[in-house]
Formats: sequence, structure tokens, C-alpha cells
Amino acid sequence: MSHYSRAKFELSAPDIRHLGEDEGIEIAFAGRSNAGKSSALNRLTRQKSLARTSKTPGRTQMINVFGLDETRRLIDLPGYGFAQVPLAMKLKWQQALSEYLQSRNSLQGLVVMMDIRHPFKDLDQQLIQWAVDANIPVLALLTKADKLKSGKRKATLLMAREAALAFCGDVTVHAFSSLNGLGLDNVEGVLDAWFGYLKDQDQDEAE
Repeated sequence: MSHYSRAKFELSAPDIRHLGEDEGIEIAFAGRSNAGKSSALNRLTRQKSLARTSKTPGRTQMINVFGLDETRRLIDLPGYGFAQVPLAMKLKWQQALSEYLQSRNSLQGLVVMMDIRHPFKDLDQQLIQWAVDANIPVLALLTKADKLKSGKRKATLLMAREAALAFCGDVTVHAFSSLNGLGLDNVEGVLDAWFGYLKDQDQDEAE
């Protein structure tokens, strides 16, 4: 059984002041509105509608929290890049996002999702740079990888890794498909390390 299949919706918060205690470990998922974030979270947690259960009308600009256990949480950040969203709402969300990245002590990693056909747009780069500057580990996840044939996918992944290295340094980049599970083991490997599951496993084997 995967650690992530235990995920349960806990709450929606407009900003970090409503997120509850700043303890334990949080891994946040962010991405443009069309990056396939909900589908990726559902694939990771082996639940068909987990990410959508908290996306009822009125919650679209909320930070959604999914608990794995008493100390570990997945954080679903609202999609960014909506052209139709009023400027005031964009600025409000930008402030909440900035606060979360810079002030949330329990944040131990950020997964930034981008359509593999359109990686590292301006907003993606800004978000990754924010995280890097705050010393938060980043996984850049190139979603919808099933849309490209194998050769094109590998070439795009290589170019994306070179681009990430050039503009922000030490960022992990993997290709991923919610449709067929491509790259899921890579994602879980990164998250396991961030959540400390690998450390727990080593201790169990040593005892």
C-alpha cells in the first residue's frame, strides 16, 4: 500500500493564518491552471476524485490540505495563470503564495507542474526562483508526458533539465503522465525523501 493512498481532505484555507499549526512536514503542489495538477494528485494518491472533492465553487482560490498521517501533509495550491481572473484576485493570491513559500516552516518541498509541451513559462520560473531563494527543494514535473512520443519526450526532458540548471541551479526535473502513470515512481522517490519515509525505512531495517 502506498503512503499516498492514505491521503484525506482536511481543510481549505485562504491564507497561511488559517492553515493550522505550522508543524510536521508539508509538500506543496503548484502549477498553471491547465497543468493537470488535480489529475496528478489523484494518480499519486490512487484516488479518482481526491483533489476535486475540495474544489467545490468558492474554493478555487484556497490552499487545500490533505493529511497522510498526523505529521505529513500534501498541500494543493490553486492554479495560477488564469487570464480571466481579476487583477485584485491575482495580487491577493500572489501575496498568499509568497507568504506561504517564505513563512511556512513545515514546507519541505515544492512540486511545480508544467505541461511538457510548454515548460518553464515566466510564472513557472518566478515560482521556482522564489522557492530556490527560500532554500526549498523543487521538483519540476513535466505533466501530460503521454502527449509526446518517446524520442520527443526524452529530448524535451533533457532540454528542460538544461534550462532549469541554467536559470536556477539545483532543481530536479522529471516527466510524468497521470493517464498511464509514467514517472510515478520518480515522483514517489522524491516525495519519500522529502517526507522522511526513506529514513524511517532505514531505521526499521537497522533494528
